[in-house]
Amino acid sequence: MRKTRRTLVVMAATAALALTACGGKDSTSTGSTTSGSTAEDHNAQDITFAQGMIPHHKGALEMAEEAADKASSAEVKSLAARIEKAQAPEIETMSGWLKSWGKDVPASTESMPGMEDMESMPEMNHGSAAEDFDKAFLAMMIEHHKGAVTMATTEKAKGEYGPATSMADDVIRTQNAEITEMNKLLGKN
Repeated sequence: MRKTRRTLVVMAATAALALTACGGKDSTSTGSTTSGSTAEDHNAQDITFAQGMIPHHKGALEMAEEAADKASSAEVKSLAARIEKAQAPEIETMSGWLKSWGKDVPASTESMPGMEDMESMPEMNHGSAAEDFDKAFLAMMIEHHKGAVTMATTEKAKGEYGPATSMADDVIRTQNAEITEMNKLLGKN
């Protein structure tokens, strides 16, 4: 049992390092963690981060999938594809952490605040003008990303699990850059 847990921790840590290798605070290429983190080296904040970020990322994936079909702008479609490419593996990594810690993995976005806004927006559901969809998607994704940055900032300040705080660094860096990009696409500086 202990060997299985260690194996899961090593796999999760390796995945987290791979995700942050291009800009995380520890981008060594040794293939092993340098922080010595184990499943026991986490705290309640690390659990809260993973359990909150998983449905948050799933919500972003739902929005990105819709943008892949409905967006008119190549820039919006490209952004949506990058969001999917980055966040789907992070969901898997965080799910692995929670399982190794013996904690529940959130199943859906149903209880996530703000997701009801996506369903109530006519641009998102009824296929009105594609340009209106693009603007609505960008505005909603900016707010969505701000929520992720807030969650990641709290993780950095209060978390103990090295791979989780490293992922939080990556979320902050990546999503702040995407917020800037989306504001430019909306004509905001």
